[in-house]
Amino acid sequence: MFSCNFALLLTAVFLSYNASAQQISNTAIPASDTTAQVTAVQKEAPTEKKSKWYDKISLRGYAQIRYNRLLETNDQLKAEQADRSLGNNNTLFIRRARLVISGDVSERLSIYIQPDFAVSSGSSLNFLQLRDAYFDLALDKQKAFRLRFGQSKIPYGFENLQSSSNRLTLDRNDALNSALANERDLAIMFYWAPPKIRERFKELTDSGLKGSGDYGMFGLGLFTGQTANKAEANDDMHTVARFSYPMQLPNGQFIEAGIQGYTGKYVVTPDQLSTGVTATPEQLSDGFKDQRVAASLIIYPQPFGFQTEYNIGEGPEFDLATSSIKVKSLHGGYAQAMYMLQLGDHFIIPFAKIQYYDGGKKHERDATSHLVYETEIGAEWQPFKNFELVAQYTISDRTTRNITDLNNRQHGNRLRLQAQFNF
Repeated sequence: MFSCNFALLLTAVFLSYNASAQQISNTAIPASDTTAQVTAVQKEAPTEKKSKWYDKISLRGYAQIRYNRLLETNDQLKAEQADRSLGNNNTLFIRRARLVISGDVSERLSIYIQPDFAVSSGSSLNFLQLRDAYFDLALDKQKAFRLRFGQSKIPYGFENLQSSSNRLTLDRNDALNSALANERDLAIMFYWAPPKIRERFKELTDSGLKGSGDYGMFGLGLFTGQTANKAEANDDMHTVARFSYPMQLPNGQFIEAGIQGYTGKYVVTPDQLSTGVTATPEQLSDGFKDQRVAASLIIYPQPFGFQTEYNIGEGPEFDLATSSIKVKSLHGGYAQAMYMLQLGDHFIIPFAKIQYYDGGKKHERDATSHLVYETEIGAEWQPFKNFELVAQYTISDRTTRNITDLNNRQHGNRLRLQAQFNF
């Protein structure tokens, strides 16, 4: 019975299929029309060319030319970490000549490589040196969670993270910049920021408001601690953490507040030590305690702006009384006011900055002790996006102490000029 019913069902399905096929055949498109439509579709849908990773790479850069000797009152007033063209026997100086190679090579991986063609060493100038070489691995499709591997800026201080091409004053403040020579080190970092906040970080830079770039709302990581282009000198790594939030008020005003800190041990290497300077064997092998915490507040110039940071901590510093290097306390910071004025296509940004620092600079010879009071007054003029000119009058009082100069106090004033070319 089942076999009979199943045979009848198959017969019904077969007859139904034949009837449908005959109907389709009777209304079929002529062969000539079918060929024409297929040809038209092929013309309308060109073959998709698969892009290569190198098609997504961008190339950009900037260069800075300086002259620091106008209205100079003391040619012995220098600042090694800030600008080596300060003081006697200096005229024109290429401060930066950088080229950035960056891009998203896939949905989850981006690269950033930046060499500098204007590195100075003693009396020799314009060496090629690596500044950045890092690789961001996105952990999700929105890229809210990222891992960063390589040499990059360590997230400590807003002005340290701010590019020299965006910064108003010609040099970074001594207080926070003394934490990291060239602001960079070899690191493994974790960054997190929601897409909306990442867009905000980008807007603050692209709009000319002097942002710091995207280093996440929260960052946590490990770095060697010996600073950029220096080999590790002990078995310990530094730990750094930072939280920064850029908020936008109902009137459109951007305000960013942040807090950051790091801890580790820094090794004063033999090439940094002068004859007669002492330290314990343990300190010379394992390193000196090196830890800091800093707070930041930025009111972006719309049109008035204000920026301030302050840090406290401990680190290696030359001790005058014992001619040795000891772990000593440090503190200092800065405050800066600015105003963005637009005249047609021109932007003029006058600024004033005061800074103070009392502490050591671990990467200088004998971990030189510094006491810095400085005032900077100037303006940046941008007639178009590819060119900027800065004039800055600097009033300084700097005291340094190491085994070579036990109490070297220099104070004076100078007018400094910088032309910047963006490409």
